[in-house]
Amino acid sequence: MATKDKAGAKAGGKTGGKAGSAPKSAGAAKGGKTNRAGKAAQPRQAQDFTKREHAGAGLAVAAPRLKTHYEQTVRPLLAKQFGLGNPHEIPTLEKIVINCGVGEAVKQPKMLDVVVEELALITGQKPVRRKAKKSISNFGLREGQEIGASVTMRGAKMWEFMDRFVTVACPRIRDFRGLGTRSFDGRGNYTMGIKEQMIFPEINYDMVEQIHGMDITFVTTAAKDEQAFALLHQLGMPFKGDDKPVTPKVAQPAAAA
Repeated sequence: MATKDKAGAKAGGKTGGKAGSAPKSAGAAKGGKTNRAGKAAQPRQAQDFTKREHAGAGLAVAAPRLKTHYEQTVRPLLAKQFGLGNPHEIPTLEKIVINCGVGEAVKQPKMLDVVVEELALITGQKPVRRKAKKSISNFGLREGQEIGASVTMRGAKMWEFMDRFVTVACPRIRDFRGLGTRSFDGRGNYTMGIKEQMIFPEINYDMVEQIHGMDITFVTTAAKDEQAFALLHQLGMPFKGDDKPVTPKVAQPAAAA
């Protein structure tokens, strides 16, 4: 009898230990999966790239290539085409505004930090965070909550972005057939939308977690859409219907001398 009781106690202990340990291990495994999934769902930590140093920090800043092309070639062509005798009437590029709305920032505020970082890489200056003007209960949005970012470029950064956008970014658009010509607002401004930020060469494919679009507005001093269209076309904007886009050609200093 004693031997049977000992054997039964050993068997019960073994079976009880296994049965008791199984739920713990399963729960631990499930808990580990949920923790990993939770960590993977969180966006990466954003960084500020506008304050880092570069190799040409102490060198003299060269004039933008596209601005030189505008002053040497585009201005005389526009003055001759529209018969503008006053040089102040010749249209020019005033500013470029990039606007990006992030609807996911309502539930994931860190997602906006990543978008701000990518816009800083693309434009070369720190974006401004935009807040909601009113509360919308259906979307869970409150007044004053940050839901987007925008950048306004002027001067040399504007010309450099325009040059990179025309020569590098536009050819990388998927199934690109040319930009539409019906996006003028009647006052000489042109607005276009981009579906993904991957067309810009500054964006690293490995660092992208979510694809988002943006709106780009080219603000000019032209009073009519015809003048704004001619200006952007001469600056190299590839519109639909062009057999070959206009490429800026700038004379070298040695050749000019």
